Amino acid sequence: MNETVVTTSGLTKRYGRHTAVDSVDLTVRRGEVYGFLGANGAGKTTTLRMLLGLVRPTSGGARVLGHRPGDPAAMARTGALIEGPGFYPYLCGRDNLRVMARYRGLGDAQVDAVLDRVGLSGPGREAFRSYSLGMKQRLGVAAALLGDPDLLVLDEPTNGLDPSGMADMRQLLGELARQGRTVVLSSHLLGEVQEVCDRVGVISAGRLITESTVAELRGVSSLYVRADPIERALAVAVRIAGHQAVERSGEGIRLAVDAALAPEIARALVESGVLLHELRVSERSLEEVFFQLTTAAETLVSDRAQQRLAKS
Repeated sequence: MNETVVTTSGLTKRYGRHTAVDSVDLTVRRGEVYGFLGANGAGKTTTLRMLLGLVRPTSGGARVLGHRPGDPAAMARTGALIEGPGFYPYLCGRDNLRVMARYRGLGDAQVDAVLDRVGLSGPGREAFRSYSLGMKQRLGVAAALLGDPDLLVLDEPTNGLDPSGMADMRQLLGELARQGRTVVLSSHLLGEVQEVCDRVGVISAGRLITESTVAELRGVSSLYVRADPIERALAVAVRIAGHQAVERSGEGIRLAVDAALAPEIARALVESGVLLHELRVSERSLEEVFFQLTTAAETLVSDRAQQRLAKS
């Protein structure tokens, strides 16, 4: 798990005066599902395209499976789905994959295996132009799986999938990781990322603003208490958890303590004569963390831009 599969150092891409990717340093390890998160235009797809050798960086560099991006030795072990799948509209899904398989020297058994893996064994015989958006995404993922790659780079793989399809995709990505394969995916569905990813990198305005495990980003869980009278409840909470771990939050109290303390806190509140309305474990979602991080980063960029204007 500690082996590095993808690493970048100062990876930068400029288009004229616009910096799409700004000195990104990221690390992806073998056997993990790595979520690459950012708003539209943040630089996600440009970064992924540079990792695949489809776009040449302005400065900085990257190593993919021990090679430079785009090196045939790396590409032979990499499967990718970037900016939606492109296939022949008049061919069925299976024949589209057969064309790709023959180009890579793979047999029809590989085609049937990947179609079955993404749930397209039946629809794979229908013309691609008749596919729904979700089916097109499934076929794109199937194409990426051809050749049994060690690394998968997927740009919005759940785009257009219904809830059942998303669940199937989560299961597939988990299976791949357990088999020792590595998945790098971008997605705007943060709930899905929270469920499936081991680590995430968050990019904003071209800069990687954080890289961490999902659990570390979400932080420790806390307890939320709603009781009456609240001042007496506050006194009880402070006595048990200490001043630093207790704060007022709306109509209730938030305690930064282990969830295992919930029974003790409930008992103490009741014994003190407090009317306990609610006591629950509260955890920040990945979506809440994402918006907090990106909003702070955007504010910083805006402030710097205003400072430059003031000096000019």
